[in-house]
Amino acid sequence: MRKLTSMKILPMRTMIALFFGLLLSLPQLTIAAAVEEEPTALAMTGDLLIARPVLAGITVISTAVFIVALPFSLLGGNTAETAETLVSGPFEATFVRCLGCTQSGRKHEVRENADSRVSE
Repeated sequence: MRKLTSMKILPMRTMIALFFGLLLSLPQLTIAAAVEEEPTALAMTGDLLIARPVLAGITVISTAVFIVALPFSLLGGNTAETAETLVSGPFEATFVRCLGCTQSGRKHEVRENADSRVSE
């Protein structure tokens, strides 16, 4: 039987420590408060000139991949999940997102009312 040398044990211990560290930090990520996004002019410009064209290309490519994978997803019974991941996700990231925002979805305008804040 071969002995494990200290050179092989150290990377394994490091990976195990990293794994458990990440595992312990996950609950903190799930209870984080929602952030109201206020994109800057630089973020909007970068989104318009760089991110949107790249995401549009990814949307076209992932839609083509979905069409190729469609027979297999039909046989596997996971067509809805495949469509959500390969078509809807990139489409929403490209077209249904405020300019400069990092999260998909429409940004709801909030108007001040005399009594309270009302979301439209």
